Amino acid sequence: MKEYFAHSPKDGYPAQTYTQHINGVLEQARCHASYAARYSLTDGELLENTAEVAAIFHDLGKLDKENQLILSGQIKAKRLPLNHADAGAAFLLDDISPSLLAAVSIAAHHIGLPDFSRESTRGDSAFRDDSIKTCIDTSLSEYSQIHTSNISARPVIENDMPSGDLSVFLRMLLSCLVDADHTDTASHYGKHPESSYPIPLRPEERLTLLDSYVETLGKTGEDHERNRLRSEMYTVFRDSSICENIASCDAPVGSGKTTAVMAHLLAQASKRGLRRIIVVLPFTNIIQQSVERYREALVFPDENGEEVVAELHHRAEFESEDTRHLTALWRAPIIVTTAVAFFETLAAKTPSALRRLHELAGSAVFVDEAHAALPAHLLPLAWRWMNIYANEWSCYWMLASGSLNQFWEIKEISEEKLEVPNIANPSLRASLSAFEDRRIEYRANLTPQPLEEFVEVVAQSQGPRLVILNTVQNAALVADYICKKYGRERVEHMSTSLTANDREKTLERVKSRLKSPDDDDWMLVATSCVEAGVDFSFRTGFRELASLTSLLQAAGRVNRNGEYGVSEMHTFCLSESNMLNSNPVLKNSASVLRNLIERGVDISPSLVTEAIERELKIYGSKPIHKELLKFEDIKDFPCVEKNFKVIEKVSRIAVADKKIVNRIQNGYCDWRELQRHSLQIASYKLQELNIPPITEEIYHWNLAYDDFLGYMAGIIQKSEPEILIY
Repeated sequence: MKEYFAHSPKDGYPAQTYTQHINGVLEQARCHASYAARYSLTDGELLENTAEVAAIFHDLGKLDKENQLILSGQIKAKRLPLNHADAGAAFLLDDISPSLLAAVSIAAHHIGLPDFSRESTRGDSAFRDDSIKTCIDTSLSEYSQIHTSNISARPVIENDMPSGDLSVFLRMLLSCLVDADHTDTASHYGKHPESSYPIPLRPEERLTLLDSYVETLGKTGEDHERNRLRSEMYTVFRDSSICENIASCDAPVGSGKTTAVMAHLLAQASKRGLRRIIVVLPFTNIIQQSVERYREALVFPDENGEEVVAELHHRAEFESEDTRHLTALWRAPIIVTTAVAFFETLAAKTPSALRRLHELAGSAVFVDEAHAALPAHLLPLAWRWMNIYANEWSCYWMLASGSLNQFWEIKEISEEKLEVPNIANPSLRASLSAFEDRRIEYRANLTPQPLEEFVEVVAQSQGPRLVILNTVQNAALVADYICKKYGRERVEHMSTSLTANDREKTLERVKSRLKSPDDDDWMLVATSCVEAGVDFSFRTGFRELASLTSLLQAAGRVNRNGEYGVSEMHTFCLSESNMLNSNPVLKNSASVLRNLIERGVDISPSLVTEAIERELKIYGSKPIHKELLKFEDIKDFPCVEKNFKVIEKVSRIAVADKKIVNRIQNGYCDWRELQRHSLQIASYKLQELNIPPITEEIYHWNLAYDDFLGYMAGIIQKSEPEILIY
């Protein structure tokens, strides 16, 4: 019998046969869908059946004669002459054997989910490639006969629709298909992204480990009352009898939230039979400290900490067969990531981004500083998704916030009144709030200051000092100026211009300096990446005018445990120049905070609800948050992905270390190594500076890079007036 192929020979590996690939994808898709279906409360059986159908027919078009010339290796070409996804979609859209959902996922498995409102106007061309439709329709019977002779699986093809949310179901379906497709392809070419056997969460056993770990904390002479409150909070959270699918907690800084919430999540995972815990920190935060704490407390001696607690610093997903194995997935039992990586996955229509989504079913998700995890205009749609995953896919959500007023109470965010119980009892909350009230005094100077004058003011304040800027570029420029004026020993710098590996080294250095009582005449210059997830306690703080939530979070890194009595937290503005620029993304939220300060309102967490409400109203007659909800309703997947951006810049992965560049080029780098040694840089900036690509999706940062300023060392050296990075 004639041999048919699904992937061409490459890098010493032979061509993969069509039979091998379809059976491999089918096995993987069944596995992914089966695991997710266990946690589906509405559409589990439909997901399994549809994923099976999609897997079996997803590459039907590869059986075309012209495509086979490439796939067999007879002819070399970068792309197949015919769009191979169209045939499978055409076969399943046929009146004889219709399966719309499977057809849509097949049509989307390389180009992504479409705009359904547009497809509805295309008649019998809906979800089809018009440029080859006639050709495919003519050959479809031939493809089907070849397929039947090579593939023994005979799925039951149905045309049912989900009883739950269709948009979320389609993303979950495409996730199962794409992950199976990408994994099987990577395996064939010797690039195994993960072990086939996921590490179990074992929540009861890990909770016992955590109990023992917590027993060793707080024994070093810290404030007795503070330690008592931490111990009480841990016990209350761990033993909570909450039954709802979404809960909240008020947890001011220094209250032991990291371990208390994890104890609660492990207990809930055991009670609910969940398989994974995902910790989501705001924006592009420094996550290493949380990761380090969890690895110390939750990993058994015979386990690899990196496999049990995964750290995902930024989005990294790749479509190319050469780089798919570098995609960061959600397969570890415990994952620590950022709001950018997490929520933009929920919003995605792109296959490589959606690849990890099916792992969310049956997860406990801890959204830390929930009121600040997302810009205000993204909260309504994010809140809708949280409820869908809670009610249809057995997710348990813990929303933590230092605010006693919660965003889900705002009408523009939640049209239906939903009670979100607080797992901290009133007595504990009152005690924690009373301690918080004695910690920080807020001050502000909203007159724009030249860089030189501002640095002089900071230098004269009590140290050690924390200075947080609104852009990566501003932070690097201020740090560079201080270094040149006062010397390197007087300043540390931390932002996403550094790789995760170098941020970790800086973090350890900062923590060490903060522990030294005689080392107080220095400052840390950073971006918002240090506003959550790091156990810093500076004497004085300075925060460039941004949102109220950012100011409150930044204050959590100052006088964290009350060791300085009462500390000052300053809001400031810098005069703009050729290189010092404002961040337009923060314009609305900054105007709300400015108004509060100018009105003389005392800064406190109780203002968060008012600030978010006012920010949503600024958008006027065409509010972005309502547009996003409309796009989701009409299933305009491209518009949802395009507009649901936690950070409104298109960025790409870049690597500065030549050793890592070589490892990527030779196929030896894995996704964990890439996460720790890579950078995310604005796409337009990479093009403007002619930064060369390593692959189609990863770039080689060939300008200056150092462990103080990161890739901004190269930007500052060039000192081009038009440069703007934020």
